[in-house]
Amino acid sequence: MRNPSVTLLLVEAANAIADPVRREILVLLHEGRRTAGEIAEHFPISRPAISRHLRVLRESGLARAEYTGRQRFYVLDPAPLAELADWLARFQRPEPWRQRFDALETEVHRTRREHAARHPEEKESTA
Repeated sequence: MRNPSVTLLLVEAANAIADPVRREILVLLHEGRRTAGEIAEHFPISRPAISRHLRVLRESGLARAEYTGRQRFYVLDPAPLAELADWLARFQRPEPWRQRFDALETEVHRTRREHAARHPEEKESTA
């Protein structure tokens, strides 16, 4: 059975970042826009291989090409990463302090209800 919360964009983003070269390219693009040549200088692989990685990143929506004259610059688009992070966050346990604040909030509401039940005249005088 297919999970409706898992969109195609989310799956493509997860597949794209599964490769360590593409993850490193995303780090480079996070620092600023770059040409394919500038990206290729950081890796010991061929430029055609870098082009294939860039194509996967573009198709997954994680990067886009911007043209300045005849030059093509690659730019990070973090939106699919945000969707992926939101989906992954469902599997994290809440922080311990969050549970304590929730318990405190429950106790405050319970105490106010008990106080209001014991002292109904105070509620009428504040109205």
